[in-house]
Amino acid sequence: MKQGKEVENPESRFFTVLRAAAKLPGVRIHREAYLRSALARHCSEEDIRRATEQTPAAAGISAEILDKLANDSIRFETGKVSALSAAAGIPGILALPATVPADLAQYVGHMLRIAQKLAYLYSWPDLFSEEGDDVDDATMGVLTLFFGVMFGTQSANAAVGKVAGMMSKEVAKKLPQKALTQGVVYPMVKKIAAYLGVQMTKQSFAKTVSKAIPLVGAAVSGGLTFATYLPMAKRLKRHLAGLPLAEPSYRVTDDDDIVDGEVVEEGEGFAAMAHADDHGAGTAVVKREEPRS
Repeated sequence: MKQGKEVENPESRFFTVLRAAAKLPGVRIHREAYLRSALARHCSEEDIRRATEQTPAAAGISAEILDKLANDSIRFETGKVSALSAAAGIPGILALPATVPADLAQYVGHMLRIAQKLAYLYSWPDLFSEEGDDVDDATMGVLTLFFGVMFGTQSANAAVGKVAGMMSKEVAKKLPQKALTQGVVYPMVKKIAAYLGVQMTKQSFAKTVSKAIPLVGAAVSGGLTFATYLPMAKRLKRHLAGLPLAEPSYRVTDDDDIVDGEVVEEGEGFAAMAHADDHGAGTAVVKREEPRS
């Protein structure tokens, strides 16, 4: 019975999918390499050095340049994920058991890719450690919040703003570990994860239907992916661009301070939560933000 609850728990389901997608080849973006490549045609070598060693905001990169680079990355990732989704729809109904899970994994993988690119352009620190395949709990937390913003949840917008405010106020170069895993932001992370688990189940069903007819399913599946991925990426871009971390006047010190939010409860890590019983998170209500034009 306990096992059944684990399967039904949307919170655990989301974290399982997120961890699996983070381990796919090519999903993790090397922050310095990406920024160097993106800024090469628009900035001096000195500005690029400051952007990679500190942040694009600290280097004084203009909002216009960042907006163009963000849009370029969104177009690239949207085209790529839509083409792969269309290819997965070619075989038709007989291949559904294999193509639907694979398509969901690559879709989440490309959500991770654009989330990282936008985060680095708008002055967030490295999200992934270069050591091993595991994703630490703070990174799981902030990625969950980014996904929540992409899906249009108001609570995710507020939580991302709170995390960015902590980092800006304390001039930190790392994610606020305690706030994301035990403290003030942690309860919101759990509720948003449960909401996202439900939404991903709905998307999986929609993708299953879209792929049922060979060849025709390719066009429908690719179109559905394009229609969902593009506005989600733009939503995250708008939110990150408006945070204090993205302001050109922002400066980073050379220390590696970690901001610790107020601890409101002792919570287990996300790795443990993936194997936990359903404790009501699946029923959490997360308000949706009305999509902006």
